[in-house]
Amino acid sequence: MKKNTFHFGHWEWVHIDPESTQDMEALDGMPNVNKNWIKSLQEKHNSNLEMETTDQDEEVMWGSVIYHQDVEDQSEQTVLQYSLSHKRLITNDIDFSLLYNLTDTILFKKMQKAENAIEGFMIFLGEIVASFLQGIDALENDMHDLLWRVKSKNNDQVLDQLMDRRHEVLIWRNLIIPIAEIRDAISEAFGEEIASSRHCLRTSQRIDRCRTLINEYAEEVREMVELETVISSHRGNEIVKTLTIITVLFSPIAAWGALWAMRFEVMPEITWKYGYPFSILVILLSTWALYYYLKKKDWIGSVLKNPKGKKF
Repeated sequence: MKKNTFHFGHWEWVHIDPESTQDMEALDGMPNVNKNWIKSLQEKHNSNLEMETTDQDEEVMWGSVIYHQDVEDQSEQTVLQYSLSHKRLITNDIDFSLLYNLTDTILFKKMQKAENAIEGFMIFLGEIVASFLQGIDALENDMHDLLWRVKSKNNDQVLDQLMDRRHEVLIWRNLIIPIAEIRDAISEAFGEEIASSRHCLRTSQRIDRCRTLINEYAEEVREMVELETVISSHRGNEIVKTLTIITVLFSPIAAWGALWAMRFEVMPEITWKYGYPFSILVILLSTWALYYYLKKKDWIGSVLKNPKGKKF
C-alpha cells in the first residue's frame, strides 16, 4: 500500500494492490470504505457507481471505470477501481504508461493544487479524458481519409473500414459515458459547491468537449453509411436494369429462333430461297422496334450512357 498526501496534508491518495492480503486487511479497517467495493476489488469485477450520503461531510462514492481500452481487442482493457471521500481517494495501482504523456510526477504536481480528494480525483479524470481525446484525434485522421475513399474507391473494403470506424466511435462513447456519470454524481454526492470548483469545472468542460467530438463523429459515420447505402442501392438498381434491358432486347431473336427451330412439315419459310436473310431482317426490325419503344418510354435512361465525369 502506498500513500501520497497533497495540499499540505489536507487529503491523501491511497494506492492498493488487490492481490495483496496485507493491503486488503488495511483497507478493510479504513473508515467510509464500502464492503461490496472491497469484494469487487478482490474478485477483479467492475462495480457500478454507488454512494453513501447519510452523514454530512462523511459522504463517500465508489465504483470503477475503464481508463484504457484497445479498440481491436475487448480483453485488452484496464480498469480503475476507486473509492472517494472528502479527505481520501483510494484506487488500485495505475499504469501511467497507458495514459498519453502522463507520469505520476506530473499528475502529483497538478494534484498538489487540489484542496480535497474530490478535486484531486477530478484532475485525474481530466487526464484520462485528455488521453481519450488523443485517441479521438487519431480517429479524426482515419475519418478524413475514409470520407474521400467513399467517393473515389467505393467498394467492399471501404464498407468494412466504415464499419470499423463506426465500431470505434461506439467504443469511445462507451468509455466516456461512465466518466460523465461520475462528473454528474460528484455534485449529487458532495454538493454543488465542490462540483463548481475550478478543477471540477475544467474537467467537466473537457468531458463535454470529448462527448461533442464523439457525437459529431458518430453523425459523420452515420451520414457516410447512408451515402454508402444510396450508392450501393443505385449501383444495384443499374445492374438489374441493365440485365433486364439486355434480356428484353434479345427476346426477339430468342422468340423467332424458337419458332423457326420447330421444323414442322408445313413451314413454308424453310423452303424459301431468301428465308435466311428474311429471318435476319425480321429479327433486326423486331429488335429495333422494341429498342425504339423502350427509348420512347425513356425506360433505358442512363444504362446506355456512362459520362466520363461520373462522380460515384
